[in-house]
Amino acid sequence: MDSNIKSKTLSGFFWRFMERCGAQGVNFVVTIVLARLLAPELYGTIALVTVFTAILQIFVDSGMGNALIQKKDADDVDFSSVFYFNLTVCSILYVGMFFAAPLIAGFYNKPELVPVVRVMSLTLIISGVKNIQQAYVSKHMLFKKFFFSTLGGTITAAFVGIGMAYAGYGVWALVAQDLTNKCIDTIVLWITVKWRPKKIFSWNRLKGLISYGWKLLVSGLVDTLYNNIRQLIIGKVYTSKDLGLFNKGQQLPTTIVNNINTSIDSVLFPAMSSHQESKERVKSMTRRSIKVSSYIMWPLMLGLCFTATTVISLLLTDKWLGAVVYLRVFCITYAFYPIHTANLNAIKAMGRSDIYLILEVFKKSFGIITMIATMWISVEAMAYSLLLVSVVSQMINAWPNRKLLNYSYLEQLKDILPAILVSLVACLCIMPFNFIVMPKILKLGVQVIIAAVVYVGISKIFKMESYTYIIDTIKGMKKKES
Repeated sequence: MDSNIKSKTLSGFFWRFMERCGAQGVNFVVTIVLARLLAPELYGTIALVTVFTAILQIFVDSGMGNALIQKKDADDVDFSSVFYFNLTVCSILYVGMFFAAPLIAGFYNKPELVPVVRVMSLTLIISGVKNIQQAYVSKHMLFKKFFFSTLGGTITAAFVGIGMAYAGYGVWALVAQDLTNKCIDTIVLWITVKWRPKKIFSWNRLKGLISYGWKLLVSGLVDTLYNNIRQLIIGKVYTSKDLGLFNKGQQLPTTIVNNINTSIDSVLFPAMSSHQESKERVKSMTRRSIKVSSYIMWPLMLGLCFTATTVISLLLTDKWLGAVVYLRVFCITYAFYPIHTANLNAIKAMGRSDIYLILEVFKKSFGIITMIATMWISVEAMAYSLLLVSVVSQMINAWPNRKLLNYSYLEQLKDILPAILVSLVACLCIMPFNFIVMPKILKLGVQVIIAAVVYVGISKIFKMESYTYIIDTIKGMKKKES
């Protein structure tokens, strides 16, 4: 049974990672093209709307889907009941956004936002259809399905977005790109996944799932409110350009992090849930996840941090150089995400959604205090406050597993320390190139090659555990294929 779960986990991670790489790779190219065509102010306008749609999206994504994955004996009655419940909730949310659009536009003093809000909010209903299919795929670890649906949606949306931007549609190019992506993604997933809702509904089953899921829903809502309220404040207190630069600085490291963190997150939770009775097994999986994902994440984040100015100037042009400071802040913040992801997945998998909710309240309370303390200083001050919040949040997330899994925060720091040190050495080796005058693309290419050689070379010489594990895993997968 263990070998079967391990095989499914590795296969799931491979396909989820490939899906993320493909989708984010296409999005990365599209981002570069659109950023060259559109001004920072237009990205800021879209960000004003997504503050609200992202918050409402949590009602679709966070609670009930995770409840279905965590429940060991979930069947068609459970899935169908949640499907109809979600679709009803999403329809109500859309109607609410439709009528709230003038109020949102009035809040920002931007009347042109009314149609944008109403069209973008359609993604809520689309997500209501897709969410249960996603839960079914995750529950049965059929992550290959995500690969085709996500890539199909991303590529189609890329053509739509770029075509409309070239045609001069401005902000509507970004709206159409997002809407097309979710539509195609949902259609492909609906075609490729065999599950269909049955004409059955059980309120008793739904109540049982809600008792677990509502805590994750509230946790997700608190998290999203907290993350997006910063954008709401920037858009209200400062300018759309400031918000556009802030978002773009966040977007580039997010592109990298999503490839790794989302892959691990979506595969690790169902894998841990299948072993929820064994604390030792869950601890082992948590520890392995932190070590391996940190080994991958840290060199990427620090490398992007050290080359931030060259990357922004080369890819997005100098009009986006104001985003460099935000990019660096988010790189350091996201580098610690493996600790957040693994600890929270372990807590969820063991059925402790109550603890999960309490953690969110503590973390976000501290985050809001720092945000209020810096909001009138500058956008940069608000960004720097995220570094302090990240450190405190790590300790809070790790605290319950000191007892639940006998895996303390200090142990976790020791586990990621080798990756941090080797990443720093690799980045210090490329730092002098920042002061050498040479073509940007050549400079960046040389820095990437040198950093990669140093990082892998040190890992190989000192036989770092995570490096050895990754190599052995790849060899094992190749043997199975042959």
